[in-house]
Amino acid sequence: MQLYNKLSAKERAELIEKAGKDRLTLSFYQYAKIANPHEFRDHLFVVWDQLDVLGRIYVAVEGINAQLSLPADRFNEFKTHLDTIDFLKGVRLNIAVEQDNMSFLKLKVKVRNKIVADGLNDDSFDVTNKGVHVGANDFNALIEDENTILVDMRNHYESEIGHFKNAITPDVDTFRESLDIIEDDLRDHKEDKNLVMYCTGGIRCEKASAYFKHKGFKNVYQLEGGIIEYTRQVNEQNIENKFIGKNFVFDERRAEKISDDVIAQCHQCGKPADVHTNCANDACHLLFIQCDDCKEDMNNCCSVTCKEIHALPYEEQKALRKGQGNSNDIFKKGRADHLPYKKDLRNIFEVLMSNKQ
Repeated sequence: MQLYNKLSAKERAELIEKAGKDRLTLSFYQYAKIANPHEFRDHLFVVWDQLDVLGRIYVAVEGINAQLSLPADRFNEFKTHLDTIDFLKGVRLNIAVEQDNMSFLKLKVKVRNKIVADGLNDDSFDVTNKGVHVGANDFNALIEDENTILVDMRNHYESEIGHFKNAITPDVDTFRESLDIIEDDLRDHKEDKNLVMYCTGGIRCEKASAYFKHKGFKNVYQLEGGIIEYTRQVNEQNIENKFIGKNFVFDERRAEKISDDVIAQCHQCGKPADVHTNCANDACHLLFIQCDDCKEDMNNCCSVTCKEIHALPYEEQKALRKGQGNSNDIFKKGRADHLPYKKDLRNIFEVLMSNKQ
């Protein structure tokens, strides 16, 4: 019985190309009590591998967080299988705004301590006492209210290429960092302001809203289904779109265009740009924003040093990396001293908060 992916990304891409079928990219999550996450993980892999599902799925005792793609003509089979699982019956599926057959190239189902790395002790507060979920129409009305503070619960590299108008975008690398920053900066508005939050698909706000209610915030709201569901409702119901730029996604597409606005800039030259790339140097792989001109000039690298290394024969590159481990840049998201045009979001946060007071 196959319980793990056995094909490389290249081999899988060739199979997808040969099959010639359209694939559907989607995501979903659900908090639930899973008694044996390892057994549940194996069950999902066996069934989904047979359905040609590819993606990144995290399973924990607290639930499941899934981002995946599958052949469009097998969607009903996939949905039928979800409905056989009690806590996933009728779960909301966030269908991607922009489809790409190569969004995922491997099936990875992993057991984790948590389905989102929030660093919180869930026993210290009631995680089920969540904020009010609002759809696109009510969300638009709320964020126009002068008593509302709108907060982006995503990380700096996500909000840099797209966010809601007038949103506070904390300059953080992790979700956990943002919780303390937001509580501290909004401590004087726990009772007199509406705290409205959003994220990519809604999962981070599920935990954050309960956390902020535990911390004393009285009026807490969250965007139902996140930016993905908001965009679907905007398009289907002809609602005014208040999101500008792109929505960062964690697959090979990297982003979905929500509006035609380009609000970010190339980290190397400062030209308008909003396409993330990983440095081509295998010892770096820094995630950063690069325009087409710099991509050509720098050979898809983040620095002259990386460009020179990337130009070396593969065996020489490999020898340089030997015994050194991965560069710390692999784990950075646009944080590097040699990127002169990385936007600093901390000042944005301070200005927005001063305008709210």
